[in-house]
Amino acid sequence: MSDDVRRAVEAVWRIEAPRLISGIARIVRDVGLAEDLAQEALVAALQQWPQAGVPDNPGAWLMTTAKRRGIDRLRRAEVHRRKTAELGREVELHSQKAADREAAVDDPFDDDLLRLVFTACHPVLSTDARVALTLRLVGGMTTEEIARAYLVSESTVGQRIVRAKRTLSAAHVPFEVPQQGEIRERTASVLEVIYLIFNEGYAATAGEELIRPELMEEAMRLGRILAELLPDHAEVHGLVALLELQASRTRARVSPSGRQVLLLDQERSRWDWLLVGRGLTALERAFATSGPLGTYTLQAAIAACHARARKPEETDWGQIVALYDGLVQLAPSPVIELNRAVAVGMAFGPRAALEIVDTLRDEPTLTGYQLLPSVRGDLLERLGCFDEARAGYDTAATLTPNPRQRTVLLERATACAAQSRAPRSRSGHQVPEPIRQP
Repeated sequence: MSDDVRRAVEAVWRIEAPRLISGIARIVRDVGLAEDLAQEALVAALQQWPQAGVPDNPGAWLMTTAKRRGIDRLRRAEVHRRKTAELGREVELHSQKAADREAAVDDPFDDDLLRLVFTACHPVLSTDARVALTLRLVGGMTTEEIARAYLVSESTVGQRIVRAKRTLSAAHVPFEVPQQGEIRERTASVLEVIYLIFNEGYAATAGEELIRPELMEEAMRLGRILAELLPDHAEVHGLVALLELQASRTRARVSPSGRQVLLLDQERSRWDWLLVGRGLTALERAFATSGPLGTYTLQAAIAACHARARKPEETDWGQIVALYDGLVQLAPSPVIELNRAVAVGMAFGPRAALEIVDTLRDEPTLTGYQLLPSVRGDLLERLGCFDEARAGYDTAATLTPNPRQRTVLLERATACAAQSRAPRSRSGHQVPEPIRQP
């Protein structure tokens, strides 16, 4: 198989897998079986596309193939004739345009992906299992990517996913959006899943690219649907605000050569100001509700501080530190404390921030977390401790799976080793990005 065809298959799978699995699950009513059928369709694509070429509508090809294999399985298992006929009708409709799939946005309760999210987040599963399964099925993430998002081992994630699918099948969990009275009880885990899906798109943990826009867009779409479902839920609007505001910087985060551009170095005219406006509006809706404010709303408020500053020097770092203080009180976490340290460094200087960071160096949940040595290296560089800074960047580079991020870290390590970095403004400093919880 040529590299071009393999890359095409991988790209199609990355984009289409969540819709493929959710579309099949709506018919077979079993997410584990749906994923198996989707994987079988992928194997068929790997076998046929190198000779026949990539079809004009690869997503429809995969869906048709998966459903035909589903028919075969159901027939072999002698499942009721009505199910087989229903699958057959689905195959005949495989040529429907993408607009038919997107019609679900007008009726959130008829959205296959939303059904898949709530099914994977069913209370019969543990919280960890809900998150891992939904990231796998809806986000199309590998076990390695999920493990990095949660800073746990791959084997742990794999076991959670296997057990989750078995539990759902054994409990005969229906593939549906829960009734209104149950939605609120299950919203927290759904929000967490959407948040992590977005984070994986915002800062890819694997592959050559820094950003995976399709994951960001899917997370925002699901967030907007939830916001319509739960108009009085502050944290739903808070999450939507956070995603919109973070996504607004996408065009400015990567240079024309593909290099990462840090927040304070970004050309703000390239930000998507429509998304900024939508994010600020969602934040206002969050504050206007009667419900309690949570971590997503506070993170959105931090992102809004950056969005309202048309120049980096206009950023209200004191306000950002205060918001991080609130986050630490609301949800104590080493990761949040690390992000707070960065803000403290911008507001009160690197020495104050370094004192905070050094208290986190022995934190077990941050072992292997590249941002800890990276942030420490930045603070030491600003203090003129170039040898220690270089060591921090080198360590961060070894822990960073993304090659583009690794290149930036190694370049900074080289500059420190030479003790001759070029003059630069505060805009070169590390700035908190969306928080990845351990």
